[in-house]
Amino acid sequence: MITIWRCMAIVAGLLVLSGGTPAREKQIVSDEAMAEIALPAPKRVEDRQYLGLTDDSTFTVPQIKARVVIVQAFSMYCPHCQREAPHVNTLFKTIHDNPELRDQIRLIGIGVGNSAFEVGVFQLKYNVPFPLFSDSDFSIHKKLGEVRTPSFFVVRNDGNGTCRVVYEIEGPFETPDTFLKAVLDRVEF
Repeated sequence: MITIWRCMAIVAGLLVLSGGTPAREKQIVSDEAMAEIALPAPKRVEDRQYLGLTDDSTFTVPQIKARVVIVQAFSMYCPHCQREAPHVNTLFKTIHDNPELRDQIRLIGIGVGNSAFEVGVFQLKYNVPFPLFSDSDFSIHKKLGEVRTPSFFVVRNDGNGTCRVVYEIEGPFETPDTFLKAVLDRVEF
């Protein structure tokens, strides 16, 4: 006979094996070229201005007018992403409030497996102040290496049409300040 405690232990073990819990700051420093990701220009003029886009066609990460782009892979249905949203918003605010960083670093989010509607719901519910994009067919997720959510890619724009991933975290980051320090330690301004 299986006791309730034994059942709970089995379920907990299965969750861990299936990836039901996030990796805690699995840090990767690769300096590899960023996979080319084509995104539709945001509909909101403010978002296009934030990214430095001059028209409303598709764009790639190297076209974002910033030295560094932080790409967050998230899912509306991911409880870890939901808990992380206020911390990511704090990161955005910290960057935006710093005159030395405000024009150097941009954030975008990719809603893995999420429709445009689902991304919009997430953005509204968590008051996300930076542009979010839908990846309903998982095509971007595949290019990112099918990482868990949330994951963060710190991408250095080389200015010649290429970007390099200089830092990656799979799972939530410790604090916005420690994450920003790690970003600044890896990118020269």
